[in-house]
Amino acid sequence: MFLTFLTFLPLVGAIILAFIPRIEEGAIKQTALAFAVADFLLSLLLWTNFDSSTHQMQFEYNVPWITAWGINYHVGIDGISLLLYVMTTFLTMISIIASWGITKHIREYMMAFLALSTGMLGVFISLDMFLFYFFWEFQLVPMYIIIGVWGGPRRIYAAVKFFLYTAVGSLLMLVAIIWIYLAIKEQTGIGTTDLMFITEHLDIPLTPQKWLFMAFFLAFAIKVPMFPFHTWLPDAHVEAPTAGSVILAGVLLKMGTYGFFRFNLPLFPHASYELLPMIAGLSIIGIIYGALVSLVQEDLKKLVAYSSVSHLGFVMLGIFAFNHYGMQGALLQNINHGISTGALFLLVGIIYDRRHTRLISEFGGLAKVMPKYTICFMIIALSSIGLPGTNGFVGEFLILLGVFEINGLWAAAATSGVIFAACYILWMFQRVMFQKLENPKNKSLPDMNCRELITVVPLIVLVFWIGFYPKPFLKTFHASVEHLLTRVHPDNFRPGKPHLEHAQLIKKEDIARLNEQLNSGKH
Repeated sequence: MFLTFLTFLPLVGAIILAFIPRIEEGAIKQTALAFAVADFLLSLLLWTNFDSSTHQMQFEYNVPWITAWGINYHVGIDGISLLLYVMTTFLTMISIIASWGITKHIREYMMAFLALSTGMLGVFISLDMFLFYFFWEFQLVPMYIIIGVWGGPRRIYAAVKFFLYTAVGSLLMLVAIIWIYLAIKEQTGIGTTDLMFITEHLDIPLTPQKWLFMAFFLAFAIKVPMFPFHTWLPDAHVEAPTAGSVILAGVLLKMGTYGFFRFNLPLFPHASYELLPMIAGLSIIGIIYGALVSLVQEDLKKLVAYSSVSHLGFVMLGIFAFNHYGMQGALLQNINHGISTGALFLLVGIIYDRRHTRLISEFGGLAKVMPKYTICFMIIALSSIGLPGTNGFVGEFLILLGVFEINGLWAAAATSGVIFAACYILWMFQRVMFQKLENPKNKSLPDMNCRELITVVPLIVLVFWIGFYPKPFLKTFHASVEHLLTRVHPDNFRPGKPHLEHAQLIKKEDIARLNEQLNSGKH
């Protein structure tokens, strides 16, 4: 019940806000912040009480929901979802603090943000496929409203594009869920959408696996977004308010990568292995393409947005490396990207609030008038390019190590993305901070205030914490990654292995039993 309480606490806050008069702006902001802070602090209890030695779901709660169709309210959390859950509560809190300057429809804005938080949290804990789909669609609505109402000049276009792209992918995923429901009912006689039961009992040939994989792939690839499904992202980021961009980059994109971990790999392991070259190819193209397009951007937000396409390409490569290093690195880089890119959007928002422009050409010499801002920007920029000692280095190093184990050429191609990232980030930083202070509008800009520092400094702390001591994070993932690898390890599917059209997985218990039989036969 505790997990359910945490998940729906922001929604309760949104409902309470509806009863506060619009004119009570201070009370609205303080109430929204109180619920966000409470949700984050309570979510830390999940981490402190989490048993990282097991891959089993924890804080599990399972009750019937729609019994006629075998749909349950089944929630739980493991090493793969735990830190994404905590990061969601953390970034929601940061986003509400960053939204303190909102002046239009404040009550509705805070309600939308809190409702969005519940939708995102629900995605990470759902262990029923229908429940997952419900939360997946639910979070789409408040994000659409946030972009469409509080966004920039082209906000309607960006919001509609974001909605249509996500909805199309979601419909195909729904078709696949229905197919799986009918298949598991035929195989076991039990009609259910319970993910744990389906993962254990679903047994389908390779060809249907591939079709189902592609249906889920499209939904998740759009959300990541992978090349060539990325075109909605720059528009959404540019037009979204600052806090919207933070949540979009920090959490919503991670829902796509999480989907691959939770659905594609465990449900369709053989198809995942067979389609590895396609995934790797698209990921590498995304890494290089995103970096090259970032190089020519004149808008700060667009530059950061396209950099996400590149960074998430690394995450996808790590997932499909099918080894410990790659998957650990992918999960860690999920967190790293949320921290670094979220901070970059906050910093861009700070300067936009002062100048009402994001064009790089409008700035220059900011280091002279905004030293605190420059230092914060420098740290986050270096973490984004993966400087040793920062969080980005650990994640990217593990991913490249994992990819190198399966294909050195892929690793070399991906490494070029790191080089390009250094080019566009450092060039942008140099133009904004260290050129001559010529524009008179920049000469009297105030430095970061206390509220702005409160939003950015915690993210900087995390940059160095993960950079110098990533063990608590990697330890959280370890058992869940090892368990997942028993299903998707390439050795299960190599030519010559005894499988029909689908993989015959050998469990550790089976190996131990065989060894006992062999030893007893010797005597």
